[in-house]
Amino acid sequence: MKVCCVCGARANFMKIAAVTRAMDAHGGFERLTVHTGQHYDQNMCQVMFDDLDLPRPDINLEVSGGSHAQQTGQIMQRFEPVMLEEKPDLVIVVGDVNSTVACALVATKLYIPVAHVESGLRSFDRRMPEEVNRLVTDAISDLLFVSEISGVNNLRSEGVPNDKVFFVGNVMIDTLLHHRQRADASDILSRLGVDSGNYGVLTLHRPSNVDDRETFAGLLEAVEQIQRDVPIVFPVHPRTLQKIDDHGLTNVINRMDNLVRSEPLGYLDFLKLMADARIILTDSGGIQEESTILGVSCLTLRENTERPATIDAGLNHLVGTDTERIVTVAREALNGASQGATTPELWDGRAGERIVECLAAWGGLRSVNATSQLPVTAGARS
Repeated sequence: MKVCCVCGARANFMKIAAVTRAMDAHGGFERLTVHTGQHYDQNMCQVMFDDLDLPRPDINLEVSGGSHAQQTGQIMQRFEPVMLEEKPDLVIVVGDVNSTVACALVATKLYIPVAHVESGLRSFDRRMPEEVNRLVTDAISDLLFVSEISGVNNLRSEGVPNDKVFFVGNVMIDTLLHHRQRADASDILSRLGVDSGNYGVLTLHRPSNVDDRETFAGLLEAVEQIQRDVPIVFPVHPRTLQKIDDHGLTNVINRMDNLVRSEPLGYLDFLKLMADARIILTDSGGIQEESTILGVSCLTLRENTERPATIDAGLNHLVGTDTERIVTVAREALNGASQGATTPELWDGRAGERIVECLAAWGGLRSVNATSQLPVTAGARS
């Protein structure tokens, strides 16, 4: 089966790595990897291939910046000729970025089946570009691979036929568990000058948090108070760095003596940084999931989350953007108020294998390596 695997943004590489690794173990797939170029910064993208042992993409569409419409349109224009020439049997898209929806649309219009990895997640907030991308991609996909039970329930409520939906677990966790030992060898803590178990991690990049000056300033006010209690490491997203300058917030950042700024980090360095942290503050979806498995208290700086399994597991706290609430919950977590997380169902490091066995069954393939086979059990389907 000839399969085109699409990736474009940093988190996409983590997700597709688990699927391609399982494909290679199966032996029945011809892979074509297309990188759209949506993330093009060296530390946001290129270093990921090395960290994740991913082969270089077969094709790079080299679409970089622009508005959502410009970026989506350019990806579609450049992806269509690739599909017409390569004629894959299936296109796999992952996550919820512009690359996801753009390539799914192109494939669907060319009558090429689409599989969506990480289907069904919903924040129920259509002001989020990612929510729109999720809804559209799920509506036109032929195979929907779901990471948590809420996704199954959401797709059912939207009328998606059961035979399209497969509950397989979380590919992000596959990648985390696969690389955990390598990440432990990273020297990132010494390079940043922080001690294991005695620092926090901050990531901010969502437009709802960094585009509005008042919201961004309120979040930084909370960080300023928290960093008096514990050092905070802040790998700054390129877009966030630009917004700090645009909003005139550089002085606010500079006056935080206990804030450790860095450029975006590679996967292994960042995994080590998260694993040894005392607390994480983020507006990222994937970090909510990773912190749950790592057993680190996470404060999600948003009013909603499309990953409620992380809340149910016990270590993720949805705190919004109110300064006082963020500081209060952070200090409770630092004092040990959050203890004892549970593991969401099927977050066991085998989601990629389940996906590949579903694809093999769909395509009528048999595994070349018998030891890699997994039965597609009733528990793997909704």
